[in-house]
Amino acid sequence: MMTALATVTDVHSQRNGYHIALSCEQKTSCSSCASAKSCGTGIVSKAVGKKSLLWQLDTEQKVTPGQVVEIGFPEKSLLQSAALVYLLPLVMMILGAWLGDAWLAPALGAGEGVTIACSALFIGVGIALAKRWSVNLERRSAQEVILVRILGEPIA
Repeated sequence: MMTALATVTDVHSQRNGYHIALSCEQKTSCSSCASAKSCGTGIVSKAVGKKSLLWQLDTEQKVTPGQVVEIGFPEKSLLQSAALVYLLPLVMMILGAWLGDAWLAPALGAGEGVTIACSALFIGVGIALAKRWSVNLERRSAQEVILVRILGEPIA
């Protein structure tokens, strides 16, 4: 089980407990690295900025807005998302390069430019499919979040 810290943003009472909304900002470790100015990852993370992640869950424990809590979710969801986002475009690129080289380039009597273009087109299709399918994985993983413990009020 993977854990993360989140802040309680909203609490609603229910018959058998509470429905709480959680939020946390995703940060990269690049802010603490000495070579962040010259590193490609550091430059990209500064350009993209911080991403806010949102979850909702039901619990029997009483929490108040502003409290920091530890939540847990299965590693399976994270691994499936990573495989989808990283591997699907890669596999599609290889498939596009193979189809372009074995079928399209000989049919058109063209060189490797057609193979490269076909490969790039298939990468785009792979990215589009990964975006579409990752929504379902994200929705499913949001339902698997559990409250591990309540840590307390944040330091101002």
